[in-house]
Amino acid sequence: MHPMLNIAVRAARVAGKILVKDFGVEVDLNVQVKSQHDFVTELDKAAENAIVRNILKVYPDHSILAEEGGEIIGKDADHQWIIDPLDGTTNYLRGIPHFAISIAYQYKGSVQAAVIYDPLREELFTATRGAGVQLNGKRLRVKNQRDLNGALLGTGFPFKRKDLAPQYQAVFSDLFAQVSDMRRAGSAALDLAYVAAGRMDGFWEFSLQPWDIAAGALMVREAGGLVTDFAGGHGFMDSGHVVAGNPKVVQGILAKARPHLPASMKK
Repeated sequence: MHPMLNIAVRAARVAGKILVKDFGVEVDLNVQVKSQHDFVTELDKAAENAIVRNILKVYPDHSILAEEGGEIIGKDADHQWIIDPLDGTTNYLRGIPHFAISIAYQYKGSVQAAVIYDPLREELFTATRGAGVQLNGKRLRVKNQRDLNGALLGTGFPFKRKDLAPQYQAVFSDLFAQVSDMRRAGSAALDLAYVAAGRMDGFWEFSLQPWDIAAGALMVREAGGLVTDFAGGHGFMDSGHVVAGNPKVVQGILAKARPHLPASMKK
């Protein structure tokens, strides 16, 4: 196992124990509003702190980019860990059993190892650049879907960017008319892991953050899939606009989406 992957797995499991312990229990989680419709709890912070401690204990000079704590620039800035301690906070708060921990390690801007961990189902998705992606040790591949007809897609509503709702709804409508069905489950990290596992044929969403995407993007690519922005390029980590899946499905999503998108998203 890649040494960084080993550290990420250990950190994810520690965070998972913290989250599972109080899931569904009537306790005061000290819920705070980060921005409109966006929440953070004490457990988000506790899980993130546990992950960061486990990483920096072994690699104290590495940099951190985490959802709650922001960016920590280490002495060795070429090495960076991108962390989402609880992807699916709203699900967690509502007792919906669908959330995950996402950890990616990148070197000089290129993600090399990734973990997405669903602690309730004990599903551990792991990936190493050039060595494939696995679910609990079993090798994964994207599904060989030939086009959008009959495809199952995942998506996420742009709840932080409701100004994009008209464009989103137009893209959704065109895609929904052709595909088999669409899923909006509430965790982009798990959506991407599910694409890598062949559970869904593709995924698309607007305005995500690097910690939502980094680990899952490596997994999709290592499973034989494609990850792009809506221009078909590689700017998704910066823009947050992402399309992922079987290459033919990605091409189909892009073709349906582009007529409805502002010029800034097609460059």
